[in-house]
Amino acid sequence: MTLNIKFDYNFICKAILQEQLDNLGLEYTLQSLGEIKFKNKLTHTQRDQLCQAFGKYGIEILDNPQNVLVQRIKDAITELVNDSDKTKKYNVSTYLSDTLNYSYPHLSSIFSEVTHSSIENFIILKKIDAVKHLIMDKNLTLTEIAHRLNYSSVAHLSAQFKKTTGLTPSSFQRIIKKRKEKGITP
Repeated sequence: MTLNIKFDYNFICKAILQEQLDNLGLEYTLQSLGEIKFKNKLTHTQRDQLCQAFGKYGIEILDNPQNVLVQRIKDAITELVNDSDKTKKYNVSTYLSDTLNYSYPHLSSIFSEVTHSSIENFIILKKIDAVKHLIMDKNLTLTEIAHRLNYSSVAHLSAQFKKTTGLTPSSFQRIIKKRKEKGITP
């Protein structure tokens, strides 16, 4: 028997963080995805306990300020790509600068230095992931997806999808449809 399920990763991460922090009796506030503010400074023991507790779930505490900024950039991009209203309203460079309070050239430089890739490439990957999700879960047309993710055209979406995945969106849709018909989870 196969049971198909759907995850809300933000909810899961928040629940795990709260559970582990509560288990250690720490007073905290979850600021945003990926940021926790503590009422009191953590002791070395508490920090070690947190590292161990979080590590069981693949959650890592970031110490390097550049890595922290890169994670904040990734989180902001993910939020932007997943919010169709923001995607249509904002230019990415302006959104990142306004959200993170740094100039875009500075953000771009740090991102490239740490990840050895560009912000633009990361955005493309996040958008392609969003396209896959919308094809699999929302059953939207390519025109609707292109509009939602602020692509200039379906042709632009298709070209970017093919370049990134090696498949056209239509081929991907057919594969997903066949898998669903056979009861195979995509």
